Amino acid sequence: LHNKLNRQAAEKKLALESFERTIISFYKYVLIKNPKKLRDYLFKTWSDMSVLGRVYLANEGINAQLSIPKPRLKDFRNFMDDVEYFKGVPFKYALENYNLSFFKLTVKVKKQIVADGLSKEEYDLNNIGKKLNAIEWNKKMEEGATVIDMRNHYESEIGHFKGAILPQSETFKEELPEVVNILKDKENSEILLYCTGGIRCEKASAYLKHKGFNNVCQLNGGIIGYAQIVKKTGIENKFQGKNFVFDDRLSERITEDVISKCHQCGAPCDNHTNCANLQCNLLFIQCESCAENHFKCCSPECIEITRLPVEVQKKMRKKKARKKIFHSHRKVDLSAKFNL
Repeated sequence: LHNKLNRQAAEKKLALESFERTIISFYKYVLIKNPKKLRDYLFKTWSDMSVLGRVYLANEGINAQLSIPKPRLKDFRNFMDDVEYFKGVPFKYALENYNLSFFKLTVKVKKQIVADGLSKEEYDLNNIGKKLNAIEWNKKMEEGATVIDMRNHYESEIGHFKGAILPQSETFKEELPEVVNILKDKENSEILLYCTGGIRCEKASAYLKHKGFNNVCQLNGGIIGYAQIVKKTGIENKFQGKNFVFDDRLSERITEDVISKCHQCGAPCDNHTNCANLQCNLLFIQCESCAENHFKCCSPECIEITRLPVEVQKKMRKKKARKKIFHSHRKVDLSAKFNL
């Protein structure tokens, strides 16, 4: 049971849809006895509903980002509530819906729903940090609590809470020990954790409590939930910039603040893109001017490769492994490559 459509065919199919879609995300840590069997059941049922997106299943639970036809949203909610593991699981709704966010449905069985590199002895999900709503979060911030962004550097670069500590790691696995080091001698201080939707903070807060940090809190619903409450209630928005998301949108705007810069020319910009050279596929921030001047590429070398015949480019990609999508720009001086 797999979606066999390629990107081009999937795009054509989406273009023919007569309905709008809603983007949701959710997660739940729950003991799943047979994730492989559940995987096939979810894939078959959701495919029949025309649901698209990315889902990770493991013995420890589920992590999902989905695009659901609006006419089937109620059916989807009812289905989830009928599955013993997921009854009542809260959905987080995107601020900006975009029909082309996902092109296919992928449901994968993993060892963990978030790759953290931890052993089961290093955390206890029955002993996590206190969950704060948006109003409580703002109050704690105003009282001077230490705020930690539990996302990767490329996420926090385009948007974060004012005054938050921003670890410069590339993966959650790398970030956990980095945060412990940052918080050295603050075992009794009030610590606030936040991430995109809450799933990383659940693990991180349990990990920190296991490490001896006594007063750990986390933002309930993450940035997505916070932004929804701010929009609904009109309370002060202490987040600035964009929220990075893991679909074709790459981000959704929370405030009009542009807090990052183009990695090539340094102009104010917060638009992520992938290098047009598919062999490279580097994720970086590029302004419209640089995208035009550099043909949506990150370097002169990549520009030259994109000018080669398509068949030659395909052969090159087979011979050489592609870079990680979320490769740190700090290891690549893009401005120097163009002598800027």
